[in-house]
Amino acid sequence: MADASVEGDEEVLLDYDENEDNQEPTKTEDKKATESKGHYVGIHASGFKDFCLKPELLKAVTDCGFEHPSEVQHECIPNALLGMDVICQAKSGMGKTAVFVLATLQQVDTSEAKIRVVVMCHTRELAFQIAHEYTRFCKYLESVNIGVFYGGVPIREHKALLSGDKCPHVVVGTPGRMKALAVGFRGDSPAMDLSGVKHFVLDECDKMLEQLDMRRDVQQIFMKTPHDKQVMMFSATLSTSIRPVLRKFMQDDPMEIYVDDDSKLTLHGLQQYFVKLKENEKNRKLNDLLDALEFNQVVIFVSKVARARELNKLLEECNFPSLCIYGGMKQKDRIEKFQEFKDFKKRILISTDLFGRGIDIERVNIVINYDMPDENKNIKQQGGEESKDGRSSASNQYLHRVGRAGRFGTKGLAISFVVEGNAMDEKCLSEVQERFNVEIPALPDSIDISSYMS
Repeated sequence: MADASVEGDEEVLLDYDENEDNQEPTKTEDKKATESKGHYVGIHASGFKDFCLKPELLKAVTDCGFEHPSEVQHECIPNALLGMDVICQAKSGMGKTAVFVLATLQQVDTSEAKIRVVVMCHTRELAFQIAHEYTRFCKYLESVNIGVFYGGVPIREHKALLSGDKCPHVVVGTPGRMKALAVGFRGDSPAMDLSGVKHFVLDECDKMLEQLDMRRDVQQIFMKTPHDKQVMMFSATLSTSIRPVLRKFMQDDPMEIYVDDDSKLTLHGLQQYFVKLKENEKNRKLNDLLDALEFNQVVIFVSKVARARELNKLLEECNFPSLCIYGGMKQKDRIEKFQEFKDFKKRILISTDLFGRGIDIERVNIVINYDMPDENKNIKQQGGEESKDGRSSASNQYLHRVGRAGRFGTKGLAISFVVEGNAMDEKCLSEVQERFNVEIPALPDSIDISSYMS
């Protein structure tokens, strides 16, 4: 979908997160390890101080309330601090963002006003969230400048931010706007100089590289950076077919951490159920659930923008404190609503798959799949190709969606509406159970609150 930079003759840029109908754990293991590891446990007595981080970083880590690294952090951070290229698959909510934020801030050179770190992701809200994490962790590193770049903001504002002695050392952005700045647009000269980049990071890298149009943009941006740099890529789902693509961006021998057994990707504190019903019964069932369940915050996933709007109206009429976010909204409104939900001012969020990956809201303890992920839509977005693994991308999307709850070892609940006679819904549910080796039973008449409330 087109991404308007608005105002006057501002250019129109591609924005992949606005496909309006669009659409961990872990015990990780090195690809060379022969022993199959178990799931994440409450591990090592080691702390972040054992990574020999800068005192300013350690102080910020303490301020953020982090005491012990997760398994993925324990595995990745020491190697990332050494400048190794990293490919990391670990399930949602296990602190992958902190891996590359801490590793790059530890190494960043601020002696000149030049871009040293490039981080890219597939949605504006995720870019906003990652930039916020950088801001939190460099609280005491006053010399580090952070910039975030995505569509919906006049491009001249971004060009101004890149000029002068306040040029950011760390840039976080989405591919459409980053390409316009780094490569140029409609004959414009590039405004973003990437010749000094030392670290290149892709978050949700499979999403970034499976869609062919987005992959082309990432490649063009990548080619503007020096050959000698550290490359790190992260996601909860990395199919065997996408891994060779990732390696093409790396040096000869990157560190690779995978959960090769899909059964290890599920969140162990997450209770999962399904409800079989007719399409016209969804609204009544949703209202009943929101009345009956105890929740901190809820994310409700729907398949279409129009459905998100209508469902939000319905919930507001029923006096539920809801808001909705979807592609096509003005960028200012999207970020304001996102921040409103993060700040716990509203407890119910309705979204398309725009929020299906990466977004971290710590109070979310319930996810409801009002509509199951749509395999046909995901295939279309990936250039019309089905998965070479024989796995549907719908099961990938299911995993990412339910991963919004039960993050970092907390409890959570996921409920999926499966429409009677809908073959795609039933196929998705069946594949999720088989692939991730998890039994998803029918929703019981009552659920023990302690099973999903921490």
